[in-house]
Amino acid sequence: MPDQSQARSEDGEQAALDLLASGRLEVEGRLTAASNATLYCTISPRGRNTAVAGNCVYKPVAGERPLWDFPTGTLAGREVAAYAISRAAGFDVVPPTVMRDGPFGPGMCQLWIDYDTSVDLIALSRRTDHGGLRDMAVFDAVINNADRKIGHLLPVPEGHLYGCDHGVCFAEDYKLRTVLWQWRGKSLPRHSVEALRRLYTQLDPDSPLMTELATLVSSDEIDAMKIRVDTLLKHRVHPYPPTDWPAIPWPPV
Repeated sequence: MPDQSQARSEDGEQAALDLLASGRLEVEGRLTAASNATLYCTISPRGRNTAVAGNCVYKPVAGERPLWDFPTGTLAGREVAAYAISRAAGFDVVPPTVMRDGPFGPGMCQLWIDYDTSVDLIALSRRTDHGGLRDMAVFDAVINNADRKIGHLLPVPEGHLYGCDHGVCFAEDYKLRTVLWQWRGKSLPRHSVEALRRLYTQLDPDSPLMTELATLVSSDEIDAMKIRVDTLLKHRVHPYPPTDWPAIPWPPV
């Protein structure tokens, strides 16, 4: 499997997606801290060549706990949709992610990220000068992330920042709940506006992105996301916390 720097190139990312979609999954263990079934797996090409084998996270739909505010059995699709939005806009904050069948049925399969354990994640989450962190804040506003915790930040050794656990996103109602409020009300950076414009051009009903999203989230949720993108482009500021919804997830870590 491509390493983390290679996976950010177009060819490397596609290679990772192909392996995630068609490789052989073998469950090695379970991440017990996760609220839903989250399985750590090895993944290897079908055949004798195991040179590009790697690791991934597999979250089967059958292992999702019911939530009062999200339809049952939809969390895996929301994770894949979050990756599709990140890639389309060029935010590059979600590791390669696919929907596929696995040992416990259909589910989300995402490239495993070996993050830099020397980074103080609490200190990182409070920074105002980290471009990747700010990109993540804009991305979260687009997908209406209801659970951006500190532990969902995955800084890799060469400095890039990924995020994980996007199962509770794309709600129609404004439910942004995050630890990244340090830019609230601040003007969006130019490159964030460019990313939003890039995304907006792909929100045509007949585009490949919209065709993919239609298989992952509801049409009403897609329409709500389009409104959020349009609002961000119109006002060009980071959103403020909701007044009728907890602004910070609990626990925040």
